[in-house]
Amino acid sequence: MSLIYTCLIVDDEPLAQELIAEYVSQIPELQVVGRCSNALEASSFLAKEPIDLLFLDINMPVIKGIHFFKNLVNKPQVIFTTAHREYALEGFEVSALDYLLKPIVFERFFLAIQKFFKTMESKALVLDDSSLKRGSQTKNTIFVSQGHRKIKVELDKVKYVESFKDYIIIHEANASLRIKENIGAFEKKLDQSFLRIHRSYIVNVKFITGYTKHDLEIDEQEFPIGVSYREKVLKSLESLYFSREKGL
Repeated sequence: MSLIYTCLIVDDEPLAQELIAEYVSQIPELQVVGRCSNALEASSFLAKEPIDLLFLDINMPVIKGIHFFKNLVNKPQVIFTTAHREYALEGFEVSALDYLLKPIVFERFFLAIQKFFKTMESKALVLDDSSLKRGSQTKNTIFVSQGHRKIKVELDKVKYVESFKDYIIIHEANASLRIKENIGAFEKKLDQSFLRIHRSYIVNVKFITGYTKHDLEIDEQEFPIGVSYREKVLKSLESLYFSREKGL
C-alpha cells in the first residue's frame, strides 16, 4: 500500500537538483526516489521503477527534456523546469502539469504541487467510479482516502484494524496503512468477515487463532474483547465455528 507520491528529478545542474529535492522534502506527501543528470539516465531509471511525478529540465545536453518526455511510453505527471521562458508553450503542448522558471522559488513550486495533487485526486475518483461500474470493486476491495489520493485495500489481506483517536491503522501481514477516519465509519464499509470486538479493534475472523471470554488471538497477538461487545462477539464466534464444524 503506497503511502506517498514518488518523484524523479532530471536536471543536468546539481544545484537545481538539490533545490528541488529540498522543496520536495517540505511536502509530506512527496518523496524523491531518484535523481538523474540526463535523459539517458532517466530512461534507465524509469524502465526499472515507475514514478508518480517527474521534475524534468527542458534544456539538457544530448536529448532535450521535451523530446525525451514525448517518447516515453508510460508517462508520469510532469512539471518542466527551465531557465528559458520561451520553452513554456512547448511544454504545455505535451500535457505538462506546469513549468517552473529558474531560479525556482518555493511559493511557485508549491502552487505547481497543488495542481499535481488535484490532478491525482481527480484520477483516483475516476478510477473509483469506473471500478464500481465494471463491478471490479467487490466486497473484498475498497478504496480509502489518504490525503489527496485513493488507495486500494484488499480486505482478504487485512488482519485487523486499530483505532487511535481520529485515525485508524489497517494492518496486513507485512504492511500497514494509516488513514484519517473514524473506526465506526470504517466499520460500515466492511462485510461479515470482520467483527468489531472493542472500541479500538476490528478483526478479520479468518485470522483468529483462538479466543476466550475476555480476549482473542491472531497468531501471537492478543486483543481484548470489550465488555459492551462481549455478548455479540461470543455469539458470532460460536456461530461461526459451529457452522465450520458442520460444513455449512
